[in-house]
Amino acid sequence: MTQAVVARVHQPGEPDVIKLQEINLPDPGPGEVTIRHTAIGLNFQDVYMRSGLYPGQPPFGLGNEAAGVVEKVGSGVSDFKEGDRVCYASGPVFDAYSTRRNFLAARLLHTPDGVKDEQAAAILLKGMTVEYLMQRCFPVQSGMSVLFHAAAGGVGLLAGQWGKDLGARMIGVAGGPEKSKIALENGYDVCLDRKTEDIAARVKELTGGKGVPVVFDSVGKDSFDASLNSLAPRGYFVSFGQTTGLPPPVTGAMLQKLGSLYFTRPTLVTYTADAQEMRDSAALVFDRLQRGVLRLSINQRYALKDVVQAHRDLQSGKTSGSTIITP
Repeated sequence: MTQAVVARVHQPGEPDVIKLQEINLPDPGPGEVTIRHTAIGLNFQDVYMRSGLYPGQPPFGLGNEAAGVVEKVGSGVSDFKEGDRVCYASGPVFDAYSTRRNFLAARLLHTPDGVKDEQAAAILLKGMTVEYLMQRCFPVQSGMSVLFHAAAGGVGLLAGQWGKDLGARMIGVAGGPEKSKIALENGYDVCLDRKTEDIAARVKELTGGKGVPVVFDSVGKDSFDASLNSLAPRGYFVSFGQTTGLPPPVTGAMLQKLGSLYFTRPTLVTYTADAQEMRDSAALVFDRLQRGVLRLSINQRYALKDVVQAHRDLQSGKTSGSTIITP
């Protein structure tokens, strides 16, 4: 057995429910490897899990993205060996907030040469989210106008860069002039300030009254009406998060009256359920990173012992870009 420090939630709630504890980590089982983490990604889905919005059976761990080094290899594993640099952004168990963990080799990735561990942990989940949203959920085309909420967040900044590479006209939405400036530096042609502007009215103004063919919305309740009213006829409302709470129910009549709209609520879990699709998605992310299409903004770093503060800052909107937790 090996000792590890792990984060545990015994009762869902506010950030201070996260407690660190030391455990004896068993040797990896068949098909597993033991990973010593070197960098852990912080994502808003961790907040959903901790708060109880995503149900878990207490006590449960947190975190679904990290990079590190293989320390032990279980039986039946042939793709990885001790000392390999690895990373992941998906798996059946949330437990990345830890110094070490056992992980299924079938869901594990080799960290490419030339990609630092911090980069892998900061970009993989967010980058794969952008890939499935803009390439598979709604394939964005050159010349298309795209509205993307939370443009200065980790996913939003990568989406601006990805969309620019595709040739799209990226219209971002962010909170305040400072975050709008960050978005404009990361691929957005325009960034609207949700605090001072009527988003739907400005979108119609920017598109000659037509609206946009697609809205990517991770904000939820507070942006719901603006998203619906920014769409062109037969437009797609892609709702992939709810940082401000669950959006209202969507009815068929509502979609009909606003122009035969489409509404979808996708998740990365579905789009990477197949291991090969997961690897293909990761490969596209790393390719764009290594070619310089994607530029990472790691704007916050916290030690694992300060994970409660990291959650407070993320939940209150104080962060921008990507955040790393160091074990």
